[in-house]
This record gives sequence, C-alpha cells and structure tokens, in this order.
Amino acid sequence: MQNRLSIYLICSLLLLAVLAVVSLYMGVYVFEKHSFYEIFRGLIYHDGTIDPADEFVLMQLRLPRIVMAILIGSALSVSGTCLQGMFRNPLATPDLIGITAGASLFAAVTIVLGAYIRPYIPEFLQYSLLSVMAFVGSLITMIMVYRISTQNGRTNVVMMLLTGVAITAMGFAVMGLLIYFSKDDQLRDLTFWNLGSLGGATWTKNTILGIVIAVAYYFLINKGKALNAMLLGEKDAQHLGIPIERIKKQIVLLTALMVGTCVAFAGTIGFVGLIVPYILRLVFKSNYHIILPLSAVFGSILLLLADTISRTIAPPSEIPIGVLTAFMGSPIFIIILIRSRNTM
Repeated sequence: MQNRLSIYLICSLLLLAVLAVVSLYMGVYVFEKHSFYEIFRGLIYHDGTIDPADEFVLMQLRLPRIVMAILIGSALSVSGTCLQGMFRNPLATPDLIGITAGASLFAAVTIVLGAYIRPYIPEFLQYSLLSVMAFVGSLITMIMVYRISTQNGRTNVVMMLLTGVAITAMGFAVMGLLIYFSKDDQLRDLTFWNLGSLGGATWTKNTILGIVIAVAYYFLINKGKALNAMLLGEKDAQHLGIPIERIKKQIVLLTALMVGTCVAFAGTIGFVGLIVPYILRLVFKSNYHIILPLSAVFGSILLLLADTISRTIAPPSEIPIGVLTAFMGSPIFIIILIRSRNTM
C-alpha cells in the first residue's frame, strides 16, 4: 500500500508542476522571452537576458500567486479531509459548518474596527492583528460546532449542519452591519473577503502560510490510519490504542489555524475541502491513509486551476476565485446531500 501511495503522490506532484508552469504563462501579459528555459536561466544568472518587466511580473505577481494557490488549496483540502474523518461525515467541511464564516466575521470586524482595537493591544501583534483575529474566529467557531453537535462521543450530523447555518447567518448579519457603517476603503476590503481572491499574494504572506501549514502537517498528515480507525467508532478506536482525544484536539486547533490564516490572506474560498475529499473517496473509498496525503496535492491542483481560470477567462478583469469554487462545489454538495439523505 505504501508503494501505491508513493506512486500516486509522484504522479499528482508531476501534474501539479506541469499546471504551475502552464499557469505561469497564462494571463494578459506576454513574456518577451517565450522559452521557459530562457526565463529560468535569466533569473538564475542575472545576466541581463531577461527584461525587467518580465522579471517583475514573474517574481512579484505570478509566482507569489501560484505559490499561494498551492498553499491555500492544500491547507483547505487537508482541513476538510481531517474534519470529515473526525466527524465521520462527508459534509463536515470548514465552510459548511461555519468555520470559514467565523474567520471571515472576525476578519471583517478587524477591517472596520481595527483602528479602535490596535491601541489596546501589544505593538508586536498590531501588524498581524488580522491573521490573529481570523484564527480566533475560526477556533471559536470550531469549538462551538464540536460542543453543540457532539454528545457522548457521537456527532449529530443535522445539529452540526444547523449550527454551521446559524453561525453563517449570524456572520452575514454582522457583515451587513459592518458594510453599512464602513467607509469606502473598508467596503472594498470587505468585498474582497466575501468573494475571495489571491490577488494580494506576496512572498511575505506565502512564508507565513508555509510555516503555518508545515507545522500543521507535521501533526496531521500522518493521521490517516487513526482516522480509518475512528470510522469504526471512537470506543473501538481507543481499544486499538488510538489516542482519540489528543487527535481530536490537534485537528480542532490546527484546522482552525490553517483556515484562519487562509481567510486572513485570501478571503472566503469555499468548497475546496468538500470537492477534493469527495472525488478521492470515490476512487479510494474511505481509506484516509491514502486520501489524506493525496488531498494535500489535489487541493493545490484544484485551487491553482480555479485561479488560472479566474484571471484568464475574461481578461483584463478577474473573476473572484470564491465564485468559481462555489460553482464547482455546489453540485457536489447537492449530490452528497441526495446520497446521504437516508442516513441523516
């Protein structure tokens, strides 16, 4: 099985690499040097063969955006996969159970009221206030959903979804008030968070994202066998020696951390954590030992593909990436609901 997983990972990584190179050339701006080798050589040796405008577009616009798409797609997909394994239900994704809405709400509050909050917090937190607040919002929401929907070790799926609906509705209500009272520049920022975009990608943001995801994956990416055991029930998994409570706490905390950071940097991007695990589950059933690591790669592929389409389908304008992922995910959500209606 380990050999199979290695083959799948190598093939999916090659597909991601090819898509990244193709995405590099997609867009309104056309590079003066059309050969990938010429561009790469010019960047490495700095021999003056690459045009400064080409270098700027490549290094400051497209590459940071491609890297952010890879990181955020991977993080959202793994978050959805871990939550589905923990709740033992394919509908448990960050956006459907309200985690994304909670992170977006706290980010929106920071955008509009941040000027009044910053004087009362330590100086070292002021520059990262938005990210911290998004994480706090996602963490509070995750804990609320888990506490309300889980009783005696069993998760009530209907209660889980209703909790997510309630939190999302509250988020929309507060967001409406914030939009009503916001200024023009704040209104533009709020629109950005609601629709989702990778247009603000920078190397600094990607570095922070990379660190957060690396820490989260250190604890989560090898939890496939534990999630397989949890499918049998928490008591049976404990009899097999699985530290259930510790794993659940790790999933709750690290999922909130990843989702909060993604929302802080790119706004609301939904359904990635639903689409990828669902497709992988069709192929590999419910074997999280294979699904979990593959979801890290295929989430990147999905979001990079969506971002490439968003910035090339109607040039020179850009379609918000959250709109595209919603178009992709809504039909799959309906299919899952139809297939699960007898068990809910």
